Amino acid sequence: MTYLLTFLVVVANVLGAGMIVPQVSRLRRTRVSLGVSAVGVGVGIAQNLWWVTYGLQADGAFSIVPVSVAGTVLYGTIAVQLARIDGLHVARPILTGFLGIGVIPLIPYVLVSLEAAGLVIGLLYGVQFAPAAVAAFRTRQPVGVSAATWSMAFIEALVWLVYGLYSGDPALTVGGAGGAFMSGVILVRLAAVRPRARPRLAL
Repeated sequence: MTYLLTFLVVVANVLGAGMIVPQVSRLRRTRVSLGVSAVGVGVGIAQNLWWVTYGLQADGAFSIVPVSVAGTVLYGTIAVQLARIDGLHVARPILTGFLGIGVIPLIPYVLVSLEAAGLVIGLLYGVQFAPAAVAAFRTRQPVGVSAATWSMAFIEALVWLVYGLYSGDPALTVGGAGGAFMSGVILVRLAAVRPRARPRLAL
């Protein structure tokens, strides 16, 4: 069992750290942000910072820290990219997402316990992807969104779900389930609008 949990942690950290890289690369290469949610970027920064807090303080949860630190840095990179592509006005929705999601776990963290805050953080993991899903559905052709990023997010969430079940951590279990669902929704949207190759004419 110990080896399985260790394996799951390694896989989840590799996927979690790597999942945002394709999105960063796509924005850098195309300089097109259609379908990318600035609110979702702010939410991603706040959520990853909360996972760092939870991982540093909860017993046996340190495994979530490396991937969350990497996530914070990479979402911050996307925020800078969006500002360069769309202008500094994107700072407002990014800040809205950051504060909107960042304040919620603070209440149980201060008034109840770290465990209660951890459960809220887990519940918000699925919510973290909601702005990205809404942006993808509202954009007719979300060409700025990386399918590779959301495929890795889907697998990572499933891994954290399994890890949470085996380790008995409700925060990771709930977070994994919600994350898998929302990233799956985004993948379905991207598949539905993917340009189809034109059939070749027979010579």
